Amino acid sequence: MSYVIGIDLGTSAVKALLVDREGRVKREASRSYPLIHEHSGWSEQKPEDWVDGTVEVLRELLSSSGLLGVQVEGISFSGQMHGLVLLDADRKPVRNAILWNDTRTTAECRDIERVVGDQLLGVARNPALEGFTLPKILWVRKHEPEVFERAANFLLPKDYVRLRLTGELHMDYSDAAGTLLLDVAGRKWSGDILQAFGLSTGFCPPLAESHEFVGTLLPDMAERSGLPAGTNVFAGGADNACGAIGAGILSEGLTLCSIGTSGVILTYENDKDADYEGKVHFFNHGQKDAFYAMGVTLAAGYSLSWFKNTFAPNESFGELLTGVGDVQPGAGGLLFTPYLVGERTPHADSQIRGSFIGVDGSHTRDHFVRAVMEGITFSLGESVAIFRAAGKKVDRVVSIGGGAQNPIWLQMQADIFNAEVVALENEQGPGLGAAMLAAYGCGWFDSLAACADKFVKRASAYKPQPEAVKAYEGLFEVYRQVYAQTRGMNEALAVFRG
Repeated sequence: MSYVIGIDLGTSAVKALLVDREGRVKREASRSYPLIHEHSGWSEQKPEDWVDGTVEVLRELLSSSGLLGVQVEGISFSGQMHGLVLLDADRKPVRNAILWNDTRTTAECRDIERVVGDQLLGVARNPALEGFTLPKILWVRKHEPEVFERAANFLLPKDYVRLRLTGELHMDYSDAAGTLLLDVAGRKWSGDILQAFGLSTGFCPPLAESHEFVGTLLPDMAERSGLPAGTNVFAGGADNACGAIGAGILSEGLTLCSIGTSGVILTYENDKDADYEGKVHFFNHGQKDAFYAMGVTLAAGYSLSWFKNTFAPNESFGELLTGVGDVQPGAGGLLFTPYLVGERTPHADSQIRGSFIGVDGSHTRDHFVRAVMEGITFSLGESVAIFRAAGKKVDRVVSIGGGAQNPIWLQMQADIFNAEVVALENEQGPGLGAAMLAAYGCGWFDSLAACADKFVKRASAYKPQPEAVKAYEGLFEVYRQVYAQTRGMNEALAVFRG
């Protein structure tokens, strides 16, 4: 039996999956690593921590499974997006990596808007937000000029790990799309944007397809990991692109709902000229010549975790949700907006904060819990509304993450999205997508779609209930008014926050 390994380089840990030819996950292993917060709003990591963690999980997969390394035909990667790794001429990091959730670059975002204006949306297809890579590059150049002077190239997190494993420098299109330096439709580094900011094309790594073979393991990395030096390594993709692959979002009409700490609504797009007017992100897919549009709720699962930790710290999530099914859609007129840490889609606003609206004496804790779940889903539903307004068909949604663990929440998604919602039997998220890229790269299948037919196994499906759909349509219109009504109040309250 032969295997592939999918490596998911996350923000808090690296996770690796050992997957056989039937798409069965035979073993998994993970290693955590620390975040570095030297100042408020800063978020950094040491790139070498990623490498050490990755090597350790590879070795654990082999030792725990009893496999010989030669049985592993290939490995590929999923990685946290946008993080900046600056390398010197010897390909060594010149500083810690600045991560996607670092918010120090507001001034640089305004500089980008001033310098390139509408060209940014026309070429990079995304607005200048603090999480993206270009603002981080400009911040280092401005605030750490001596450090930047030593920088010869930049990479994203998973690409640095792959560089250390293979000695080869690459970046795939799906991750490059999150830098603000890629001509997304043209699938090349944008000479115009690079020139506008005094950056050379040579500063950017060579581009590769996500399933593309990009090298084999260096001898020392082979020895450390237990894999043969000849193990095939494939480029991999951004975490959301790999999450879409791992959920089978590989054709028109399919949409992904992923509820983790943050929440993502992602829809497949094969039209490179699709125009969402910058209201949602538009990135290259991990599937060749395909794209995806994506909306983000910053505090999706985090909102429910916050509620549990604050009001029911000694209960499990199962206990917390026990009575939610007894509360009718609409939570008795109680409405929650999940803006606990600001919002991304459709309101890119770091100052807005959450609200409970309509509280009265009849409401119990179960009403509050249901309102939190509904508010998270309404926020994700705003992205669905943007897709539909742009002409997209959203009639089937594959749901993964925390929102797919509870049947009541799955039904709620079907009713609020007014679409069939499908859960997965073998949900493994971006790690499975990375493994699928390795399987396709190894030639096990003639397409990613064929791989998905074998690897992605769908389970229960939930149809929208007409009465609930009607109730939620009315409540959704109220929900969409809350942002504008509370924005000024939240700006005034910001001075009182610790």
